[in-house]
Amino acid sequence: MYQNIFESLGLSPNEGKIYETLLEIGESSISDIATRASIHRRNVYDAIERLIDKGLAFQIASPSENSYNAVDPDKLMELMREKEEALNMVLPEMKKKFGERLAPEESYIYRGYEGQKNIWRDILRVGKDIHIIGAKAQWFDPKLDAPRDAFYRETIRKKMKLYLLLDAEIKTQWPGFTDAYPGLMEFKYLPKEASTTSIIVIFGDYVVMYSGVGIKKMSDQTTFFVVHSKDLAEGYRGWFKYMWTKSKTNKPGKK
Repeated sequence: MYQNIFESLGLSPNEGKIYETLLEIGESSISDIATRASIHRRNVYDAIERLIDKGLAFQIASPSENSYNAVDPDKLMELMREKEEALNMVLPEMKKKFGERLAPEESYIYRGYEGQKNIWRDILRVGKDIHIIGAKAQWFDPKLDAPRDAFYRETIRKKMKLYLLLDAEIKTQWPGFTDAYPGLMEFKYLPKEASTTSIIVIFGDYVVMYSGVGIKKMSDQTTFFVVHSKDLAEGYRGWFKYMWTKSKTNKPGKK
């Protein structure tokens, strides 16, 4: 039941099965564990030793046959904190190396929902205002609810502002969209004939071109073409400003 969680915390499949078995049935012999967890007895010995080393199980000595039991699941939270602390210790150095190796100009591709999360991380790392051409409320896809809310909290904390040139369909398909974003935002509408399934996002020295998006909708097939180029980003921002002067708004921008 919890196998994916156990493996995300660094337990092997056998370790996860054995720990869950001990949680369910309590103190058990190697034979009982092997039977209940459907693991070969020899493999149980190896895995139980590793669980003991990780502090997730303990041995109960007996003259006839040793038995084993699980440690309180709170230990899993402790393991997670230890991993987080270890990462925090090396993260500044890793970020320094990452920043040093960024080329003045480069391009790469992200895909799907995980790709969108990467884009948000890039935006927050840069920390500049965001300009979007052809915005469709695509970030409000229900599958992105939790990471989107976390992203918006950070944009608010960093006082980052969104400037949106919205597809005209937003007005009819989701008229309340412009009240849904909690942060700083200004918006205008593109003419209906400019509507496409693509979007352009500009932030800092980055331009991101989305393909395959709709109103409040993305997919695992959505592709993001990311270009890191100061000259290109400045060019796109110039085009954005020109389109901004030619576009319409139905009411003042929020906040």
